[in-house]
Amino acid sequence: GCLLLCLLPSILRAQPGREARRRPLPCQQSPTKVSCRGAGLQSFPKELSPGVKYLELSHNLIQNLSESRVPSLGQLEHLDLRFNRLEAVSGPALARLPRLRSLLLGSNRLHHNYQANGAAFRMLGGVEALDLSANELESHMVGWYLAGLAALRTLHLAGNRMSQLPAGFFQSTPRLSELDLSNNFIVEIEEGAFEALRELAVLNLALNSLHCISSFSLRQLRVLNLSHNALELFGWEEGGEPYLLQVLDLSHNRLLFFPELPAAHHLTHLNLSNNAIASLGPGSHGPVEFVLPYDEMARFNRTASFDESLSTAAGLTHVAELDLSNNCLHVLPFTFFSALRSLHTLSVAMNSLQDVTREPLTGDGEHAALSVRSLDLHGNLIHALPCWFFDFLPQLEAIDLGSNSLQPCGGDPGEAPGGGSLGAGPCTAFYNVPHLKHLSLSRNNITQLPPHAFSRTSLLSLDLSENRDLSVPRSALAGLEHSLQQLSLQGNQMGDDGAAFPCLQALKALDLSGNRLSLLPADFFCSPLETLDVRNNEMPALAERALAGWSRSLRVLWLAGNPFSCCGLGWLHA
Repeated sequence: GCLLLCLLPSILRAQPGREARRRPLPCQQSPTKVSCRGAGLQSFPKELSPGVKYLELSHNLIQNLSESRVPSLGQLEHLDLRFNRLEAVSGPALARLPRLRSLLLGSNRLHHNYQANGAAFRMLGGVEALDLSANELESHMVGWYLAGLAALRTLHLAGNRMSQLPAGFFQSTPRLSELDLSNNFIVEIEEGAFEALRELAVLNLALNSLHCISSFSLRQLRVLNLSHNALELFGWEEGGEPYLLQVLDLSHNRLLFFPELPAAHHLTHLNLSNNAIASLGPGSHGPVEFVLPYDEMARFNRTASFDESLSTAAGLTHVAELDLSNNCLHVLPFTFFSALRSLHTLSVAMNSLQDVTREPLTGDGEHAALSVRSLDLHGNLIHALPCWFFDFLPQLEAIDLGSNSLQPCGGDPGEAPGGGSLGAGPCTAFYNVPHLKHLSLSRNNITQLPPHAFSRTSLLSLDLSENRDLSVPRSALAGLEHSLQQLSLQGNQMGDDGAAFPCLQALKALDLSGNRLSLLPADFFCSPLETLDVRNNEMPALAERALAGWSRSLRVLWLAGNPFSCCGLGWLHA
């Protein structure tokens, strides 16, 4: 009797028909939306409601779409079949989806049967969004799939094996507004390839093998991504209708010069990072000029270099963000950037900058200020900034000067900023710059901060990290008592006697990690800390008085890498 009772549940579960009635469909569903992602399906699920509008079948094992396997779904608008094993599609199957507007077929095997599949795609006349990415499609195969898709607005062809775009390639899809051709093998774009795409606004050609674009003519584009190619030349067509381009990414190419963009009056974002740009003048200069200081370049060919470079910049009146990081610039010419009147974010990081120069814009020696608010100059060879530097950046709020060789000047709190000398070398004044809020001087080999280094500069954040053996006298941060909220002294190998600080009454985040501290600096006990990092120091315990004082403010505490004594953990209660 006991054996029968124990086996009874198994017997009941094994009865024919009972399993089919009780096992739920391996999908999440509502009346109009069904998701069967990763359900191990080899065909469309059964018992789908005819009112379903959204169906996700991605990450399954479906190999073909035949009429017998596709139910009639007259209301379906969105079908996701990405990451399956799809090789074959039949016209009658697609005819059962008359209202389909979005079809996602990325990461399948549609390079098989492409002619028959392309013929079947003629039943998709109403589809507006199509994803054929990562299907190992070559250029001629794609042509078969696009032949009857006149309503298409968005097309994704990334990650295929396309090598060229012949003239008239997109003639059957004239309404395209967004086109992704990234991560292919495209080496050639024939003239007229995009001619039919009068409404194209977004074009992604990143991660291809393009070497030259000498007559860019897509004047209606808003966004163009040409990053990660092998471009040595990028040129525009002159005359005609104005260009509407707003975002241009030419990063990770082989450009030697700042590109000539004479009609880019709507451009707001320009990315030229990771090229080989050694001059901000147009491309007519000879290679000999790359190694000359900017003043010598101007004397060497003033009309060709200075005036033409200003003309190039003057056309970019709406550029707000410019990235020139990871290039080969030796000099930072203020006058060039001052012509970019809307510029608020500028990166010239990871170049070979040594000097900052300025040239008068007019014959009477008048100079123009920059509108930049955020400036990144980290990773260069700058030893000192000129005394006029911050005067010509009246809106600057944040500057990253990390990984240079700068030494801050000490100053009288009432003194105007100006360059000087600290010991035997030049120094840079960071005091009396009231608009500056964020400053990074990390990795500058600073060994000692002078007194009043930041007085009358209402910094919110200051990064002094990775300046080995840094010594900080108490007067160095004088003037920051009521403004400084974030301070990083990470990785300086400071000992207990290496630093003293005023009472920083606004300080919320403090990073002391990577030093040789055995005690928490008592100077910070008065600060309302919310985040404290003391990892990788030599602390056997933390001061209970400090922790008790921070009990209402402290939210994050990093402690790892300290030799805490298990016999003195009373501070944990605090």
